[in-house]
Amino acid sequence: MTLQQLKYALEVASKGSMNEAAKSLFISQPSLSNAIKELEKELKITIFIRTNRGIAISNEGAEFLGYARQVLQQYNMIEEKYMSGKPAKQHFCISTQHFTFAANAFVELVKEFGASEYEFTLRETKTYEIIEDVKNLRSELGIIHLSNYNESVLLKLLRERNISFSELFVAKPHVFISKKHPLSINESIDLDELDDYPCLSFEQGEYNSFYFSEEILSTRIVKKNIKVSDRAAIVNFMIGLNGYTISSGVFPKYLHGEEIIAVRLNVDEVIRIGTIKHNDVTLTKLGEIYLDALKMIAKEL
Repeated sequence: MTLQQLKYALEVASKGSMNEAAKSLFISQPSLSNAIKELEKELKITIFIRTNRGIAISNEGAEFLGYARQVLQQYNMIEEKYMSGKPAKQHFCISTQHFTFAANAFVELVKEFGASEYEFTLRETKTYEIIEDVKNLRSELGIIHLSNYNESVLLKLLRERNISFSELFVAKPHVFISKKHPLSINESIDLDELDDYPCLSFEQGEYNSFYFSEEILSTRIVKKNIKVSDRAAIVNFMIGLNGYTISSGVFPKYLHGEEIIAVRLNVDEVIRIGTIKHNDVTLTKLGEIYLDALKMIAKEL
């Protein structure tokens, strides 16, 4: 077993495709496939399950890749500290719902890591894709929320994928609106007061079940509904259309000054926000730094 084989296996897991991994590694697809098969033969395990739809990571493979990631990160740290020449580039990826504090923690990660070269990825994406990213080890951590409505379904889905949920903090639901919104003078808002305004939510693509919604009370019938795919659009519609969205109330003012405010929503609900991690994976040093940054932010919240 060689370091190169470990790099190959991790790249296949990251890309989710032999062909895409081969392109990024600048080798032929048959050469990569043969290298992986030789590694599996030597280890006497199946790392990747080949299907008509591509590849999936086996349970044994997930455990092995967790160790492989640790080995490569430690090797890179030794190489950068003690060996001359160009330092190895560090890689780290997380997947998250559209939480601004996740980006704040990323800032702390970059500050503490401080290496000369790195490639970090912050994926703000759909709920189902976050879970799949963690299951397939494309992301070391995921960040999602649980509510009274979706908790039993999502926890079952996580258990089936050998993923655990760890709570960061609990929040009461708030309505995000423009400071010029007619309801902005209210200390709190009732649901029926929102009936005449556009409800803004993040679209979930193919997996658009209410259970995967980023917003609580997703089964509620509304007269005006706008779905978006990015945070910038949802902010523009709050300001330009008097739209609203329901979330945790955590929204740093430095992003849009005082233009967006959070008003408490009068409902008997709570939002549990936390991280998800594959049970067979040990966090890398970068993962530990990022998780510590999340916990510090959660403590302040």
